[in-house]
Amino acid sequence: QVHVVESGGDLVQPGGSLRLSCKTSGFTWDYYAIGWFRQAPGKEREGVSCISSRDGMTYYANSVKGRFTISGDNAKNTIYLQMNSLKPEDTAVYFCAAVYPWYGSDCPTEYNSWGQGTQVTVSS
Repeated sequence: QVHVVESGGDLVQPGGSLRLSCKTSGFTWDYYAIGWFRQAPGKEREGVSCISSRDGMTYYANSVKGRFTISGDNAKNTIYLQMNSLKPEDTAVYFCAAVYPWYGSDCPTEYNSWGQGTQVTVSS
């Protein structure tokens, strides 16, 4: 059974950095896709980034492009979201989600498994 757990959320000042982790289990790291999403109070859930094992394809929303980086550590079965130059508008609950198996080189539109979320607050 595919399972993901997020961690790493915290309170950070504007301009600061955080690294979120998405620990995965229940599947082998051959054909998969992992996505990061966020939801701010009163707003719809937004896709932030995703990574596909096929060709190592990555995607970023325009709002985070150049500031966030998604990466994976096969040995630790963990996907990371490095967030730099954080802004107050990045404040949200961040979720990771997994699709397995996934053979595409694009981002899935639906995911098998979702985590519980981790709170990121950017404020001075």
